[in-house]
Formats: sequence, structure tokens, C-alpha cells
Amino acid sequence: MKKKLVSLAIGSILVSPAFANTLSNPQIGVVLDGYYQNGERNNSERGEGFGLGHTEISMSANIDDKFHGVLTTVLEAHGDETELLLEEVFVETLAMPYGLNIRAGRFLSDFGYLNNQHVHTDSFVERPIAYRTFLGSHYYDDGLRVNLVLPTDMYVKLGFEALSGSKMSAVEDGAEVGVYTTTLKVGDDFSASSSWQFGLSYLRNDNGKTKSFEEHDHSDDSDHDHDHDHSHASAVTGSNLYGADFVWKWAPDGNYKYRNLTLSAEYMLLNNILDSKYKGAENAPDNLAAYYVSGVYRFTPSWSTGLRYGEAESYDGHAHGDHVHLTSLKDREFDAMLAWNSSHFGTVRAQYSRVENQSKETDNVFTLQYVMTFGAHGAHAF
Repeated sequence: MKKKLVSLAIGSILVSPAFANTLSNPQIGVVLDGYYQNGERNNSERGEGFGLGHTEISMSANIDDKFHGVLTTVLEAHGDETELLLEEVFVETLAMPYGLNIRAGRFLSDFGYLNNQHVHTDSFVERPIAYRTFLGSHYYDDGLRVNLVLPTDMYVKLGFEALSGSKMSAVEDGAEVGVYTTTLKVGDDFSASSSWQFGLSYLRNDNGKTKSFEEHDHSDDSDHDHDHDHSHASAVTGSNLYGADFVWKWAPDGNYKYRNLTLSAEYMLLNNILDSKYKGAENAPDNLAAYYVSGVYRFTPSWSTGLRYGEAESYDGHAHGDHVHLTSLKDREFDAMLAWNSSHFGTVRAQYSRVENQSKETDNVFTLQYVMTFGAHGAHAF
């Protein structure tokens, strides 16, 4: 009986004038992200001083009763340079049977917990160091996705993606479809006040194995640009990237408006990193690992605070004739933030980061950020 009522309700929505209006009137939304920062984090998209962060302009609409379309552009400023990027351009199905959903175009990959969410929904200024090292902060690409939500009481979603892999490629001429991902998400409620989600992810990168290194310029004695890379590509790649994530959320009787607590953690393992000819090189990595743990507590409707700690292993390599010099690196970050929400659409955030790595001394980075949204604003993911 309940299923029949739901089907009737959906049917009435699809033929209603309100739904018909969405076919020709796209929803338009803007997210403004600005900041001041007194230093830099490793593999970061944000520079020192005043800057423009991840500012979005998005449009979305139902094309008809079978397809939905999305276009998201991003503006970012790095010093005197301003980038205009197409982050999302895709169509997806609305009415596939058996819980199927197909998406085609450019979109955020489902790998991990945070990656498929827009960065303005994050509780911290930037993604964890694990994401910035292995996924270029947030990995979006051109390709095809198929998701299946099983008809079970517990939430179970299976996913598969085939992507170009251009942002994850370590070679110039590789396979045109270079990345494949598979994901599993399961979740349920512990009680009326708490719920959880667990995920497993696998990313196969056919172009991820490094086969050559650039010649080192002896006239330049500066360190590598590991600490000041504003690229959207991953800092290191390999053939296989494995991920596991867990999220637990609590709110009194499920009401998140007044108080809530979110605990989350992710672990990633990258392997098959170098071509076989480098396996015997000194400091050649077999595996690289990264993780973070995070806790965010909203203690009033307007105020929240959070702590996060993360580590990520990486390496730097330079060629000297026939010899390759490899250096192991390990970044550590501790973040503490305090945020004030003027409403659901406005946030002012202060964050302190203690950054440690093997290429320079410890840095203390302070950031003051605002994130303001107007226009259409989609629902946030779990």
C-alpha cells in the first residue's frame, strides 16, 4: 500500500504544472568563496594573501521526464591569474527501473566519501591532504557512470565509472579511457538520533604508472614545487588506488538544525606506482598511504567547530642522465576551525592549520574565509 501511494505521488508530480515549469526554467545558483591566508598548505589550490576560492556558477534543470542536466563553472584566482573551469557538464537519467541511474559527461567521481560533494559544502577551508595528494583535491573527469541502489531496508549502492583519466595520467600518450572506478556504499540508522555510512572504493588507472622523469636543472637549486602546486591534477599517481571511508552522524531525534555531530574518517592506499625499471632505485616507493580523521560539532544553529588530522605519503623524482633520484615525502596536517553561519546560505570560517612535511620546517597557516550562496541550492549529500 505504501509503495502504491509513493508511485501515485511521483506520477502526480511528473504531470503537474510545477514540474512542467522546471523543463524550461533552469535553476541558477552562485557560490561566492573568498579568503585571506597568511601562508600555504601543501598541494593547495589557495595561495597566500587575499584570494578567490572555489566560486561556482551552476545551472540545472529537468530536460524532460526522463533526463536531468547540470552545468557548473568554477572561477579560481591564483595571484594575477584567474581560471575559468568547467567542473560539471552532464546529463543523467530520472526514470530508469530497478534503482538504476546513468550519468554521462563531466562530473565529480564517486570515489571516496567527500569527492562527489561540492567543496563549498565542506566543513573546512580545503579538502584533507589525502585528497589533495591522491585526487587533486576533488577529482572530476569526462566519462560515464552507472549506479544501482538495491531495494533493501538498508541503504546499499553499487557504482561503476569509466573516465578519461587525463588529470590522473603519468604519461603523455596513454589509453583514451584511462580510469575505471567501482564503489560500494552501505548505511543505516542506529536510532532516531544517529546514522552511519560505510564505503569501499577502487580506482584502476591504466595511465597511472610513472615511466619517465624530467631532467633536473642544476642551475635551479630551489626545492621542488610540492608545496606550491596549484594544479587540479593529483600530486602522485599509480595503477591502483584503494579507499575505505566511514561516517557517523548524530542529532537529537534527527533534528540537525540546533545541534549535531559528524565524525568521519578515510584511508587510501596507492600502489604499483613506478615502472619496473625503477623498482631497484633507492627510496623507490612500493605503496603510498594517506588518511584523515575529522570531527565537527554544531553547538547552536549559527556556530560550529571542528578538528581534523591527516597524513599523506608521496615522493619527488628527478633524472640525472641515466640516474634517477627519488625522495620520500610525508605531509602531516592538523586543522582547527570555528564557523559562524548567518543562515543556511552564508558561512564565515576561521581556520588554523599546522603543516609539517619533510621538505621544509613546520608552518602555521591561518585562514579567514567566507562562503555565500544565492539562487538555487541543491540538497547536501549524507
